[in-house]
Amino acid sequence: MQRVRIGITGLAVVFLVVLLAAAIVGFRSKERSGEANMTAESENSAKPPADPLAELGVAPGGTSGESGTTQGTPPQQ
Repeated sequence: MQRVRIGITGLAVVFLVVLLAAAIVGFRSKERSGEANMTAESENSAKPPADPLAELGVAPGGTSGESGTTQGTPPQQ
């Protein structure tokens, strides 16, 4: 019975250590991403893109300077 108690206590301690580490890392990453978002917003405050999916090439459409073919399809013969 004592082995079971020691095993469960060990698992609980490991769980708490991992939980604490995840909380610390998560807090630091949110803090850094907030700083990055603030600088990115100040640099890109002009206007949002009209169709972001089309600019990435994942939706039909595209920019006016684009030729008729996409990068993923081979040219027709």
